[in-house]
Amino acid sequence: MRTEAQLAARMADQPPRLVPTAPAQERPVVILGVAASDPHVVANHLIAMHLRDSGFDVINLGACTPVEEFVEAWQRQPDALAILIGSLNGHAAEDLAGLGDLKRDYQVRCPVIVGGNLSVGANKTGDEAARLLADGVD
Repeated sequence: MRTEAQLAARMADQPPRLVPTAPAQERPVVILGVAASDPHVVANHLIAMHLRDSGFDVINLGACTPVEEFVEAWQRQPDALAILIGSLNGHAAEDLAGLGDLKRDYQVRCPVIVGGNLSVGANKTGDEAARLLADGVD
């Protein structure tokens, strides 16, 4: 168990937290979620916290989010700056199949950004990014 002095010293080493100054309705919006087959949400929550602390309004769709739900969220928030999709289990390409068609059909105007582990296994072929770009990821 840490003493108060230890906690204070540790907190002194932390960068200051940014506090949003704009009213919620004026903050830039980002849509965040985890790919359809992926239940891993720790990084998702950390990213959401950081974005909120940095002044963004985050619409967090959570884990196991199909591409259709990202597009539906964008339809409700068409001024969103970006759609951010995380993938830890490595099945991003499979989970995002059809994204390009949905973006075109619903005229999604913001970038779709994917991050995390983009393929299964330790041996990467190098074509993961090309495959995701072909599927509509920006």
